[in-house]
Amino acid sequence: MKNARLKNIVDSFHNKKIAVTGDLILDVYIRGNANRISPEAPIPVVHVTRQSQCLGGAANVMRNIVTLGGKAEAFGVTGNDEKAEAMKTLLAEYGIAHHGLVKDPSRRTIEKQRVIASSQQLLRIDYEDISPVNATIRETMADNILDLIARRAVDAVIFEDYAKGLLEQSMVQRIADAAAEAGIITALDPNPGNPMLIKNLTVMKPNRPEAYAMAGKIASQNIVPPEEDSSLIEVAETLLERWRPDYLLISLSAQGLALFDKNRKLTVIPTRAREVYDVSGAGDTLISAFTLALCAGATSEEAAEIGNHAAGVVVGKVGTVTVSKDELLESFKGGEL
Repeated sequence: MKNARLKNIVDSFHNKKIAVTGDLILDVYIRGNANRISPEAPIPVVHVTRQSQCLGGAANVMRNIVTLGGKAEAFGVTGNDEKAEAMKTLLAEYGIAHHGLVKDPSRRTIEKQRVIASSQQLLRIDYEDISPVNATIRETMADNILDLIARRAVDAVIFEDYAKGLLEQSMVQRIADAAAEAGIITALDPNPGNPMLIKNLTVMKPNRPEAYAMAGKIASQNIVPPEEDSSLIEVAETLLERWRPDYLLISLSAQGLALFDKNRKLTVIPTRAREVYDVSGAGDTLISAFTLALCAGATSEEAAEIGNHAAGVVVGKVGTVTVSKDELLESFKGGEL
């Protein structure tokens, strides 16, 4: 595929609309300097110089869709608290439609605080409620997504599971079935901590440890090329047999991506990362770019290569970040897919 083909696909992102449902997280970064050890305990003392917050979890998938040129619609649950307002403000700043958000006063908005000194993360503090979301809230949210599908008002639905209580098998299956009937793309970023056996998916995207856990296997050392990795191929066959997605996309860290189709054909896409500073959010970027590319008419191999490049850009940055359309195109500069 020539660069003209790439540009045509990426340019087509702008009129694609994707509904994203999953666990919303507010990522908070506390940055400073650590020049001494506390006299109270053998730990560094961080002198805080700045603090920032950004969209994380399923909300990071949404903002990646937007920064790549697409449109995103948010479906998720927050608490009725200050952090929920911060989440809503950030979504609005990115132009992400958020009328699908539900405030549940019985829950707290999920927040992850990271303490960083000299680009080194020292500590993460999580505030979260991972109990199952109220069934009525789930049903209402599913009905709203089903309405979008019935009206062909979205090009794809992404299920982003961080196992924080929102996604549940019957809810996700209802949406996947309706989307399949309507010819609308669906993508699941699964979490072994919340096992859901979902059929009628377009793509399922676990990373290597997740794929092994979902197949009930112990992750092997990736010391051979993916094409020769019998344990990886066995895991993929298990997942394809049980879930039956059209495509299974397994991220393999430094080994890139392994793309399997429903006929068990394997395509390996080598990693495109030049320097790796932080892998936070790389999976969010991958599923965003891959799904957008499929919506724009790319083949699965083209979409995987585009997603691989997009993820390669974000791991070269620090924190939960996104990739822009221009950065994506620049990463391909001087070559072909």
